[in-house]
Amino acid sequence: MQLAAGTYRIGPESGSLLVKTYREGMAARVGHDLVFEVTRWEAVLELAGDSASSTIELSADPHSLRVRDALRGLKPLTDSDRGEIAKNIDSKVLQGRPIAFSSTTVRPADDDDALAVEGELTLAGTTRPVAMRLDIRGGGHVTGTIPLTQSTWGIKPYRGLMGALKVRDELEIVFDSTLGGVGPG
Repeated sequence: MQLAAGTYRIGPESGSLLVKTYREGMAARVGHDLVFEVTRWEAVLELAGDSASSTIELSADPHSLRVRDALRGLKPLTDSDRGEIAKNIDSKVLQGRPIAFSSTTVRPADDDDALAVEGELTLAGTTRPVAMRLDIRGGGHVTGTIPLTQSTWGIKPYRGLMGALKVRDELEIVFDSTLGGVGPG
């Protein structure tokens, strides 16, 4: 692994935390695949000499999700549309409940350029286990994707136009950050 042992604190100033949703249904052409950016979050990576003592903690403000991109829709989203979507995510989906991840296992993956991470994700008031792979590239660039099924966390995927437009139950959480400028502490 290319990262030195130490404590790394990261957030929006050094990376991005995105949620990617996808549409389906008979009216899918009308809607958009949405990319949300979590604008307020913090992660702490405690990397120890032995991987058994390493931990990763993340907290995110559920009120900070903003539409970053709206892809493949028939017409562009207006600022009003974006505001309404953010309001619905906050009030109807996440209901202002904390978003948090706490690792239970952090170990080198099959190769030296990745970590295999397992832990508990709390989302919309429900905590469930998740597993992910964090790829590590030169300069402390760390990336990873967590595929999620919303209904596993008790979230009912959005439906519009009398059910003809749906947000797919499966979504992705995408993490991309550089630890090099932060350094061990």
